[in-house]
Amino acid sequence: MQQGEIELQDLGPDHIEGAVALSRRENWPHRPQDWQMALQLSSGAVALDDGGRVVGTILVTPYGMDCAMINMVIVDRNARGKGLGRKLMEQAFLLAGDRPLRLVATADGIPLYHKLGFVPSGTILQHQGNVAELGAPDGVEAASADDLEEIKALDRDAYGADREALIDVLAERGEFAVIRRNGAIVAYAAIRQFGRGEVIGPVIAGSAEVAKTLIGFFASSRPGAFLRVDTDSRTGISDWLAQIGLAHVGGGMAMDRPQKMGSARPKVYALANQALG
Repeated sequence: MQQGEIELQDLGPDHIEGAVALSRRENWPHRPQDWQMALQLSSGAVALDDGGRVVGTILVTPYGMDCAMINMVIVDRNARGKGLGRKLMEQAFLLAGDRPLRLVATADGIPLYHKLGFVPSGTILQHQGNVAELGAPDGVEAASADDLEEIKALDRDAYGADREALIDVLAERGEFAVIRRNGAIVAYAAIRQFGRGEVIGPVIAGSAEVAKTLIGFFASSRPGAFLRVDTDSRTGISDWLAQIGLAHVGGGMAMDRPQKMGSARPKVYALANQALG
C-alpha cells in the first residue's frame, strides 16, 4: 500500500481496539464490550490508513433474510471528503445481499444515503441521564429463559424481521421484563450494560402506556443510575422520558432502503440502540 492510501479489510476482533479509539474520537460512548457485541451479531468492513490506524468502520447486522441494519458507520474526520463513506457503504451492500436495509443517519450522512437510495422513515430521539426515583409499576415481571421463544415470536411480529440472534445475545448480556395477559406475553423490554451505564431496548408494546410501564420497571430498581433509551418520535414517550430524568440529547433520521418490506414499526417503542436497531 502506497503512502496516503486507504485499505479496506473485513472487520474482525483484532480491529476492536482501533474501532473503539475511532468511535471515542467522535464522542460515541461505545466500550470495547459494546463493539464486541455488535461484531458478534454482524459482519463488516474496516478502513486502515498506511500506518495501520483504523480510520473507518461499518457493520451490517442481518435479521434472517428479512432485512439488515447498517450501523457503526464512522469515518475519521481527517479521512473525509475522499469517498471513503461511499466505499464503506458499497461493502455493506455486498455483505447485505438482497436484504432490505435500515439505518439511523446522522446529519452528515443523510446526503450520501439519499444518493444511495435510502428514504426517511422516522426520527430517532436519543434520551439519557440519571433517572429519577420512581415507584415500581404493577403488572410487570422479570422474564425467565423459558420465555425466550415467546419473546422472539412477539418481536418478529412487531419488528417485521427475525431478530432471534439479537434476543439470544441480549439474554446472555442483560435482562428481560414481560407483561402477560391471560398467560401469554403481550409486551417485553430488555436492558443491558452499554456506554456510560445501561440501555433499555428493545421495548415492544401495544401502547405508549405499556411501554412506559416496562421502562419504569427497570428504572424504578435503579434510582440515580445512568440510563439511555432510543425511541421513534412517533411513539409519544419522549416527553415522559425527559420527565423521569432522561433528557433528549440527540438522535438521527431513521432511513430504509426498501425492497420487499415497508417501514412502519408501530409497536417498537425503543430501539436496541442506534448501533443495533
